[in-house]
Amino acid sequence: MKKDNLTKTWIVAVLAVVCCMLWGSAITAIKTGYRLMNIDASDTAAIILFAGLRFTLAGVLVLVFESIRQRKAVRLTSSILKLAFPLCLAQTVGQYFFFYVGVANTSGVKSSIINGLGNFFAILLSCLVFRTEKFTGRKFAGCVLGFAGVAVMNLMGNQLDMGFRLSGEGALTASQAAYALSTVLINIFSQKEAPVLLSGCQFFIGGLMLTGIGFCMGGRIHTVTGAAFLILLYLAFVSAAAYTLWSVLLAHNEVSKVAVYGFVNPLFSIFLSAAVLGEFRQAFHAGTLTALLLISAGIFIVNRVPKQKV
Repeated sequence: MKKDNLTKTWIVAVLAVVCCMLWGSAITAIKTGYRLMNIDASDTAAIILFAGLRFTLAGVLVLVFESIRQRKAVRLTSSILKLAFPLCLAQTVGQYFFFYVGVANTSGVKSSIINGLGNFFAILLSCLVFRTEKFTGRKFAGCVLGFAGVAVMNLMGNQLDMGFRLSGEGALTASQAAYALSTVLINIFSQKEAPVLLSGCQFFIGGLMLTGIGFCMGGRIHTVTGAAFLILLYLAFVSAAAYTLWSVLLAHNEVSKVAVYGFVNPLFSIFLSAAVLGEFRQAFHAGTLTALLLISAGIFIVNRVPKQKV
């Protein structure tokens, strides 16, 4: 695909939604993986170990794919490693370590709402801290609508307690800050190195680090069947394909133009769970319809090109 095409709004929309569909399918696959490997939902160490194996394998898949595409083994130069290391600390290690710790100590409703902050943080960081794009009321309004959609979807029929713990809500907020930082770093670093190589390298290094952290925390996986390995392989593919494609989009567009589609993630998670687990009543209600309208409005506003004054 030509680089110029990667900046077209409809192509960005299609590819970003594909990424969100893949990420949405990961929730059900992760739960299945836990069940097949007999990993308790409260065993944070084993979960981090599981995530580490997933991302290490994702890195291998990306690097093998790139080697096949180039018809030669890829070389991880010192310039790539210098960029991949800080990127993996934010995207793979920081985001997922704090995510798993936070989820274990926070209600499902609050987890889903806080996870919607990452896209908001990414646009604010890009505009106000790194100054890679201009901050506008249009971008702010789009973020507010997108986050409102996530909040409405999760609050309909549920109660939200106002408690705050560093190990719960604090860890999840740190996870979203790490996600936002990685999003901006990908946008910047991809101007210097190929985004596919960067993605594969950071996954591999970050995955090894998470595996080591999980193992040192006492995490162990005692049950590995053929079905469990296939689930792990699928999750690695999801990470490899979705994050690499997301990185390519960030390399050719402003952060706000891509990040706003992240608000679609929870919608796909709910719809795919309904299709796979039969949870139609929980998935299709006034809250999801309202969320869809709010998120769609947010995406439209961010991507709307203002008419030039004559």
